Amino acid sequence: MRKRMQIGRRSLLGAAGLALVLATTSALAQQKPMRIRGTIEKVDGQNLTIKSREGKDLSVKLADKARVMAFVKASLADVKPGSYIGVAAMPQPDGSQRAFSVHIFLPSQRGTGEGFVPWDARPNSTMTNAAVDTTVAGVDGQVLTLKYKGGEKKVIVPPGTPIVAYAPGDKSELKPGAKVLIFRAEPKADGSLETRSINVGRGGLTPPM
Repeated sequence: MRKRMQIGRRSLLGAAGLALVLATTSALAQQKPMRIRGTIEKVDGQNLTIKSREGKDLSVKLADKARVMAFVKASLADVKPGSYIGVAAMPQPDGSQRAFSVHIFLPSQRGTGEGFVPWDARPNSTMTNAAVDTTVAGVDGQVLTLKYKGGEKKVIVPPGTPIVAYAPGDKSELKPGAKVLIFRAEPKADGSLETRSINVGRGGLTPPM
């Protein structure tokens, strides 16, 4: 009888342990990758403390061999037919998109995130990553026709729209005060975040998207 009770107790403990593992795994699975916009407050080796745009202090670890890219100032003159760009914009009643930021990819990044998707920079905003087919002057600004696999978008770029370009970056640029954008930060079991890639504004620039 005593032996049966011990076996029963072990079975219950095993079941409880398995349930805990499953619950923890499920909770982690429900934590989605984060997009982070913010300012670096502290650097400790591979660990960054970032004050998010929303005012939260976030602990982010750079993965081994994490890629650092910089954003540098650019202009509309750098956006030409054939350029591969990303446009954060607001939908217009006529179906066009009104840009509030443009970023120009490096040739080696061509095809990155290609397409048209919802964006989180502003309520109801969108992101189009595509190649520039045509660019002509319009009444409200430069009008771009962007083509991507499966579709195209007409984008109006008003005067004064922030335009930046990607450039190779370096970890030395990740210092307190630098403005950063992380497209994908993965939640870890200890509550911290980890990323394999980070974008930093060079010379005090704030990534506009």
